[in-house]
Amino acid sequence: MRYSTVCLHSFGVALPPRTVSSEEIEARLAPLYERLKLPTGRLELMTGIRTRRFWPEGTRPSEAASLAGEKALAASGIDRKHIGSLMFCSVSRDMMEPATASFVHRRLGLPASCQLFDLSNACLGFLNGMMMTANMLELGQIQAGLVVAGETAENLLDSTLRHMLADQSLTRKSIKPLFASLTIGSGGVALVMSRQDFADSGHRLVGGAYQANSSFNHLCQGGQNSEQGTLMSTDSEALLVRGIETAAACWQAFSAELGWTAESIQRFFCHQVGRAHAERLFAELGLDPARNFETLPVFGNVGSVSAPVTMARGIEEKALLPGQRAALLGIGSGINSLMLGVEW
Repeated sequence: MRYSTVCLHSFGVALPPRTVSSEEIEARLAPLYERLKLPTGRLELMTGIRTRRFWPEGTRPSEAASLAGEKALAASGIDRKHIGSLMFCSVSRDMMEPATASFVHRRLGLPASCQLFDLSNACLGFLNGMMMTANMLELGQIQAGLVVAGETAENLLDSTLRHMLADQSLTRKSIKPLFASLTIGSGGVALVMSRQDFADSGHRLVGGAYQANSSFNHLCQGGQNSEQGTLMSTDSEALLVRGIETAAACWQAFSAELGWTAESIQRFFCHQVGRAHAERLFAELGLDPARNFETLPVFGNVGSVSAPVTMARGIEEKALLPGQRAALLGIGSGINSLMLGVEW
């Protein structure tokens, strides 16, 4: 896919106030660690994650997304009356019905003519939202659109910790599928996009490529358990192998579609799962790890928020400058990969 008239405006970021370290999580798991004779410090050592952020109790995904959306709208300079599309793209949702986007729409005071809906695709949702908004802009269906995500991982972490402490049958082997849930954090992010002939930001979404490998959709599955709360089971080792395999095929399609080489891209912003995942991904794709901008150590895996919030932070810290190229590299359970090219 290629775009000729799609502009990216400002990101908005909403960071939860509470910081939780990997050491604190391991302290809560002390009885399990002692029973299984696990060394402390392994969580940060295995993942590269020192801290992650969490919202106050009761915070809804729509609240997180709305905080970020308000910031993005204010920074863009585009009047909200011109927003023709709102897509909420998180893993987390307020409820099954109505769409969480309807709560964001109401909070932000967007016009009645603004089409709104939820778009869900695990950790890849926000990038899918960017692509779908770009399609509408390219077709001239809207002049400007807003993509938002708000992840609330508090229930997943608490449910996982309770389960790990309560289940005395867990072994060193059987706890492995639960450890990925300890890397998850919370946050909110939003992005305003427009047609170039309506509001030219000077920052273009050039295009991208997509790849699916759904034969392995069993490697990471989660949901609500009536007795234990939200739980997720992840075969991290197999998911890493198959995810990078899918990303490699996506990278080939991306390079062919845009005509970009690894050397022609100044900065990479990735969905972040863990240190080993990033190292293996860049080695497999032949990319320079020095060009990878990370927020993983301080934010953890923030689901659909991870890649866009990393790009937002990179722009804020001037790691991406006007005139440079950037690639958003997304991998989500399912397994899916989506890569987008930006000329900033």
